[in-house]
Order: sequence, then C-alpha cells, then structure tokens
Amino acid sequence: MADKVKVVKLNVDDSPITPGRFGVRGMPTFMIFRDGKVTATQLGAMNKSRLVQWVEDSTPA
Repeated sequence: MADKVKVVKLNVDDSPITPGRFGVRGMPTFMIFRDGKVTATQLGAMNKSRLVQWVEDSTPA
C-alpha cells in the first residue's frame, strides 16, 4: 500500500497541542488525511488485517 498511503506516528507527549486540535480523546487513534483534512477516524487498536481493511474502505480507489 506504499503507493497509496503514508503512515506516520505522533508522540502526544512531544506534541501535546496536536491531539486537541484533531479531537483525539483516546489512544490509539487512527486518522486518514486527504488534502490536509481528516476523512476518516478510528479509535482503538486494530490487528493488521482490520487496519488494512479500514484503510482500503476509507480511501478512494
């Protein structure tokens, strides 16, 4: 999926303002951004297959 998505990780201890900016209320929180805007959010842990399915369902073909 490297040609489709870029995965990044944010340490909320190092960047404490950012979670509030995006309404993060718990960890982990997964977000998909497109053109600088959040297009999908998922709260809670997911196994690899569920994460891949969520990304595929949440991104345009």
